[in-house]
Amino acid sequence: MGLALVSLAASAWAQQAAPALAAVAALPDAPNAQGSPATSSSDQTASGSVQGVVTDRDGTVCEGAHVALVQASSVKTTTSDSSGRFDFTSVPAGAFQLTISSDGFQSRTVSGVLGAGANYEAPPIALLVTIAASEVRVSASQQEIALEQVREEEEQRVLGFIPNFYVSYAPDAPPLTSQQKFQLAWKSLIDPITLLGTGFSAGLEQANNSYSGYGQGAEGYAKRFGANYADNFIGSMLGGAILPSLLKQDPRYFYKGTGTTRSRLLYVIASAVICKGDNGHWQANYSVIGASLATGGISNLYYPAANRNGVSLTFENAGMGIGQSAIQNFFQEFVVRKLTPKLPHFGPPKP
Repeated sequence: MGLALVSLAASAWAQQAAPALAAVAALPDAPNAQGSPATSSSDQTASGSVQGVVTDRDGTVCEGAHVALVQASSVKTTTSDSSGRFDFTSVPAGAFQLTISSDGFQSRTVSGVLGAGANYEAPPIALLVTIAASEVRVSASQQEIALEQVREEEEQRVLGFIPNFYVSYAPDAPPLTSQQKFQLAWKSLIDPITLLGTGFSAGLEQANNSYSGYGQGAEGYAKRFGANYADNFIGSMLGGAILPSLLKQDPRYFYKGTGTTRSRLLYVIASAVICKGDNGHWQANYSVIGASLATGGISNLYYPAANRNGVSLTFENAGMGIGQSAIQNFFQEFVVRKLTPKLPHFGPPKP
């Protein structure tokens, strides 16, 4: 009896509410069983994300790499950040393909399948350097070339032990920097063979009683040794470093090695009074001439009073210095190369 009354009441309510429900259903935005809100919610649940990291072969992250995500009906693009990461959001579930490219690197393609609502973390994507990018030509600077050649010249020794630093066998040797000029002069002055040569010269002077004002015995020998070394030191520093740096001249002898004997002899003689400037042009060798005159003048300060001839001694020493340069150049051009076992390989000399 009670159930029958409830059934009759429900039936009556339905009949009264039917017109109102029909009116609501007739509205344009009225929801129904296949309405858009339900579909939108389902799409949002099905989408996910795809992310990963782009590096090079050594594991260094690649910033700014171009990343494209391709699916059947869409293409999304982005770039990797400062950490090499990229991130695609709201990606529909299904198969996809990632294409990664960057300047100087070979492109990479990675495929995957994104599950509904999943977050896909791609394995680290390492880009390889392209062949064109890896072919890099490196050109050494003039200073670097000069430094290497100075190192080679510091190994040049006649008969394997006599220093021969001030000759260049390079056909196109770049100019030395001021630092390299001082380095070469200093290395020459402190070489043990230089000291032995100075001692031998002092011994000959003592044996001949040259510069008798120095006397004999150990004191006389020490004075002669000091005077000889002072001449060598002043001449080397002035003529090989200080003046060449100020006047921008090269203190080295440049081996010719080609031509007739006559042309090489003329070159040897000329090289005693001319030199190559740092600009590559030949010019008067003011460095050697000035150093010879200065050395002669300064030597008046420590030579015995009896042997000081003022201007005469100055020009005498200057002339001797230029003459010695010519003799040294002759041996450099015709003899020394054959007696030097360790020579740099700079290629054939210029004709």
